[in-house]
Formats: sequence, structure tokens, C-alpha cells
Amino acid sequence: MPWIDLLRWLHVIGATVLFGTGAGIAFFMLVAHRTRMPALVAHVAGTVVMADALFTATAAVLQPLTGLALAHLVGWPLGEGWLLASIGLYVAVGLFWLPVVAIQLRMRDLARAAAATGAPLPPAYDRLFRIWFLCGWPAFAAMLAILWLMTARPALG
Repeated sequence: MPWIDLLRWLHVIGATVLFGTGAGIAFFMLVAHRTRMPALVAHVAGTVVMADALFTATAAVLQPLTGLALAHLVGWPLGEGWLLASIGLYVAVGLFWLPVVAIQLRMRDLARAAAATGAPLPPAYDRLFRIWFLCGWPAFAAMLAILWLMTARPALG
């Protein structure tokens, strides 16, 4: 029983890190972007890339491991509707997140180059920002849905 409590706690911490880091990254990138100041955007994007590597990636790997271990120990079959829906949404979030990491790296590099030359942010940066922004909404909605599924565990067919 203590293992279940530990795994549940780790799973909740992981969800908190994923959701909190994602929301924080989105907020700080949006605020930096709105300044149109290449040096500030470069700095914030660099911090965002580091946060994604340290926190998001670590939690993203550990989250399914703790979830699968919990399901096994508690006796939830992986065919439960709410579990299947959660896993499917988690995969969808990952499919949005992986390109976003590459986009953040490119946005950081473009902002650094603009800051180094005293130029404004280039049109390529703005295109990437729009893609980054649009990828965030479905991922955010899916994370909210996963959190609801995990807490409500509704009977799904």
C-alpha cells in the first residue's frame, strides 16, 4: 500500500509539473514576444528551452511510467475507457509538444541573431511563433481533459 501512495504522489507531482511548466512557458513566451525586443525574446526563449529540457521532458518520461505502475498495482485494466482516453490524449499532447521544442529552439536562435545585429525579429520568427501558439491550444485543452479524466475516472464505453 505505501507503494501505491508514493506512486500516486509522484504521478500528481508529474502532472503538476507538466501542466504548470507548460502554462508558465506559454505565459512567459507570450509576454516576451509582445515586447518585440529580440534580446528579451532570446533570453526568455533560452530559459524556456532549458525549462522544457529539465522539467517537462523529465516529467513527460516519468508520467506514463508512474501511471502504468499505478494502474497495475490498483488493478485498473488498461482497457478502461477513461484510461484509454487519457493515454490517447497524452500521446496527442506529445505530438504537439515535440515540434514545439524544435520551434522554440529556432525562435531562440532567430531572436539571438536579431539581437546580435540590432535587427527586429524577422518574419520567419513570426511564422514560427504563430505555429507555436496554435500548437499550444490543443495541447493545453488535452492536458485539462487528462486532468479531469484522472480525477473523475468516468465510465466511458
